Amino acid sequence: MTTYSPKASEITRAWHVIDADGMVLGRLCTEAARVLRGKHKPTFAPHIDTGDHVIVVNASKVVLTKGKAANKEVFRHSGYPGGLKRESYAALLERNPAEAVRRSIRGMLPHGPLGRQQIKKLKVYAGPEHPHAAQQPVNLELAAAKAR
Repeated sequence: MTTYSPKASEITRAWHVIDADGMVLGRLCTEAARVLRGKHKPTFAPHIDTGDHVIVVNASKVVLTKGKAANKEVFRHSGYPGGLKRESYAALLERNPAEAVRRSIRGMLPHGPLGRQQIKKLKVYAGPEHPHAAQQPVNLELAAAKAR
């Protein structure tokens, strides 16, 4: 019996929309990272990108538990000596909530070419609207009226 290895032509990608309203940041990110990697599929292989696309909406309404918003920090480095910048999660969520969620999910993916390929399938939006028309419910009467 041989081990099954999925081929790139056999991979089918679905779209998943996650509403982050009131969800805990860590629990949201682990679920999104699991879907991005493809671990929810029976054809998962750790060396191939078998994951699906993920859209996260309402990123501004995500919550952190037990005072982590004020205590936990996000670090950036410019590459120059003394270029380390730090910011609390509360400040980052206030300034750019989509980036806070994206960075948290990125840390749960592989750190290499495979992880960079997987993070491209993630779309994060601070509000409830997203521009991906194929993933929105379509009113057939409106579509028929526009076609005329």
